[in-house]
Amino acid sequence: MLHFDIEHTDPTGARAGRITVRGRAFDTPAFLAVATQASVKALTQQELADLGTQVVLANAYHLYLRPGVELIRRAGGIGPFMQWPRATLTDSGGYQIFSLAPLIEITEEGVCFRSHIDGSEHLLTPESAIEIQHALGADIIMAFDQPVGHPSQREQTAEATARSDRWAVRCLEAHQGAASKQALFGIVQGGFDRELRTESAGRITELSFDGYAVGGLSVGEPKELTFELLAHTAPLLPAQRPRYLMGVGKPSDIVRAVLSGVDMFDCVLPTRLGRNGTAYTKAGKINLKNARYQDDLGPLDPDCDCQVCATHSRAYLRHLYKSGEILAARSLSYHNVHLYLRLMEHIREAIRADRYRGFATAWLERTNGNS
Repeated sequence: MLHFDIEHTDPTGARAGRITVRGRAFDTPAFLAVATQASVKALTQQELADLGTQVVLANAYHLYLRPGVELIRRAGGIGPFMQWPRATLTDSGGYQIFSLAPLIEITEEGVCFRSHIDGSEHLLTPESAIEIQHALGADIIMAFDQPVGHPSQREQTAEATARSDRWAVRCLEAHQGAASKQALFGIVQGGFDRELRTESAGRITELSFDGYAVGGLSVGEPKELTFELLAHTAPLLPAQRPRYLMGVGKPSDIVRAVLSGVDMFDCVLPTRLGRNGTAYTKAGKINLKNARYQDDLGPLDPDCDCQVCATHSRAYLRHLYKSGEILAARSLSYHNVHLYLRLMEHIREAIRADRYRGFATAWLERTNGNS
């Protein structure tokens, strides 16, 4: 189902490799462009391909509610439905249920919730979450879990973590029972407690998942706590399987997390910030809403070779944004995704050359943690 070839390990422990699943492959460390509702906001699939995107992430919760899994099944799965020929991953929707939907009840069976679209009532169980993702047909699918927000009480966190780990068993049984060729990843929870994360990692890694994710981080906790818990948790995951840090993050976050041996990342920030007038650059983040860019005829990022930086000035892009022109969102999203993908290329090159420590230090010093 899934083959993970670790091609090189840097002295820091950072790994460069390649994941192949159902005949589709992508290089690691990898950034997954977020196509929540089968679309990366503001960008076309051809633009994504031209930028070098190798894998996209869609969300089972959103697609289950709209347009519905049967339509996507009839289309041949999420890839054919959105006309994306490269690798795909779906998140189970656990995070979205707990963050977006008014909860009715959480039981051992699953979660009963109301749709954020029309208020209709739904029950999502570990088994149905896997069934939905089977119908969506992504190459990699995720176990159904119950994350907790920050801050959280230890008793609440322990209960949610233990339940998530029990649900993971049911997800794996449902997946194996369907004889699917999709890869299934388990998710380590534990909130913000090192002991609970150790316990969760122990239970999850006893199960034969194709890969293992670190979930429930970057949900409002202090940044240093994020990386303290990641540095604690990542070494507990099997070295020979992919490690996926869900929902992270800024470019500097990715640079830091690779030091812990993480192989996969996703985040909405490149397009979300792009739609809101903000661009990442190799020197840090810039906000075009700032009046200082009103007369700035220089490129968005002088050290970027994307078509936006080669064509448009900061003043022009600011004008587009202030005028409410759609081209502003498209241009800034395009540039930001380009920066993320080039960053991943540079990360892989640095790992293969055994110089990742220096690369990471230089990036973090240059951006001063502002990207």
